[in-house]
Amino acid sequence: MAVDDIVTDPNLSAVLDTSRDTRLQALALVDLIAATGPIENASTESQLEISKQQKLLITNLAQLRGLHRAAFFGARQTKSQTSEARQEVDRLHLQLQNLYYEQRHLQGEIAACESYDHTYQQLPLIPVEEFLTLHPEHADDDENALMIARIEHERTEREALEQKRMELLRRKQKLIADNKKRKDDLANLDKELEKFIDAAKPIQKLFDKNI
Repeated sequence: MAVDDIVTDPNLSAVLDTSRDTRLQALALVDLIAATGPIENASTESQLEISKQQKLLITNLAQLRGLHRAAFFGARQTKSQTSEARQEVDRLHLQLQNLYYEQRHLQGEIAACESYDHTYQQLPLIPVEEFLTLHPEHADDDENALMIARIEHERTEREALEQKRMELLRRKQKLIADNKKRKDDLANLDKELEKFIDAAKPIQKLFDKNI
């Protein structure tokens, strides 16, 4: 592959072109001096041509040095920009890795939540068909809304049963209290009756004597 096919930067291309032209000019000047012979023996016309070519070579060399300097500073700037771009790529790559780890963490948390044995799943809820028969307004609810409605129904039913239980407990306690009071009344009545019998014994003896 030719150098011109590899180098695409305009500054470097200009350096290569100028370097090639300067080299050719230098070789042509060497050939001219070699063909002319010693400079002191050359004709005035040859000396003027050699001087002209030397000045032109010096000019091209100065231009080549300027282009080389510009290419050097351009390469340094490109290197700096490349370093900054690499740092940005590294930062984005690290950020992407962090997002990847966070995604894996969240996926693990989601899987743990989905496999978690929730307490509400163990509730003895009535079957869905029976619930929808009692509450047809929930027929179009999604799974979550339907579960919430069934749990709310269960809570309401349990609260109602608890109220009935408390009411029955109060009635039981009242009946126990009433029975205790009647038992106490009967015990008092027995005591009064025994007292009455004891008090009537002398009278009974008196009747027995007079018979």
